[in-house]
Amino acid sequence: MARIYKDGDADLSVIRGKVVAVLGYGIQGRAWALNMRDSGVKVIVGVRPGKSFDLARQEGFEVYPVGDAVRRADIIAVLLPDMVQPSVWGSEIAPGLRRGMTVVFAHGFNIRFGLIRPPSDVDVVLIAPKAPGKAVRDEFVRGWGVPALVAVHQDFTGSALKTALAIAKANGFTRVGVIETTFAEETETDLIGEQNVLVGGLLQLLRYGFEVMVELGYQPEVAYFEAINEAKLIMDLIWERGLTGMLLGVSETARYGGLTVGPYVINEDVKRRMKEAAEKVRSGEFAKEWIAEYQRGAPRLRELLEQVSNSQVERVGEFLRQLMRSK
Repeated sequence: MARIYKDGDADLSVIRGKVVAVLGYGIQGRAWALNMRDSGVKVIVGVRPGKSFDLARQEGFEVYPVGDAVRRADIIAVLLPDMVQPSVWGSEIAPGLRRGMTVVFAHGFNIRFGLIRPPSDVDVVLIAPKAPGKAVRDEFVRGWGVPALVAVHQDFTGSALKTALAIAKANGFTRVGVIETTFAEETETDLIGEQNVLVGGLLQLLRYGFEVMVELGYQPEVAYFEAINEAKLIMDLIWERGLTGMLLGVSETARYGGLTVGPYVINEDVKRRMKEAAEKVRSGEFAKEWIAEYQRGAPRLRELLEQVSNSQVERVGEFLRQLMRSK
């Protein structure tokens, strides 16, 4: 069984009196900074000049260039985009690190695949919320939170886990539950889930479902509603009630058809290819591919995104979304 930490397992006094620098003021960075400040933690923001810098200052934070924020802090939360982190680490973060500091990551990619190698005299921990930044803030404000994962990569001080749990509590994560994991497990499962299900698998399933009905002669607008629009309703049922609850929440016809046809369409061959994709993540092959793609300026990513943007399903979807928004 996984170890799950709750509010009673975390002590905010561990980080009170310390300065936490949130590096990056995007959706996650802003949510963390506001939540921790509301929890009584001293928070400063490190970000480059621009809109994020101005917004953080408008919202009452002391804002500094990244390197200055690191030098002023006891704890840094690295909430910059994953692929930006290595260059910023080398030029602005690493030079300001001091013995005994704590470095917090929200995703383990750069540690797991060796793009960032922290010095041995700092604590390195992971706090990975399992929700977008907007939900991290919204749930905190309403007195609740979102679940998160916690891991310790390097425990120089002997108190790394206590510090990580205090940061998690300051963000409301321990109100729900924080599951203990490792940097490798968090990173690999995150990538595998994105590719096989949440982004890759789901996107392709929806597109094929739409295309099959259109190719059979059905109206694109009707196909969109059946293959894509109603998918949200099904996911809402699963989120609220689980898989069985969803099945009990649809008609008997949908239940029977789904349970008999689903395994025929999404069969063992699909599962085999999912495992192959997962092994590419675990071996580091995907990371190497993505790093090389990013360093080239991501031309393949742009091409693939353009293909989706210009597809019939997107044109039909945009028309229907506009129609449903119209008064």
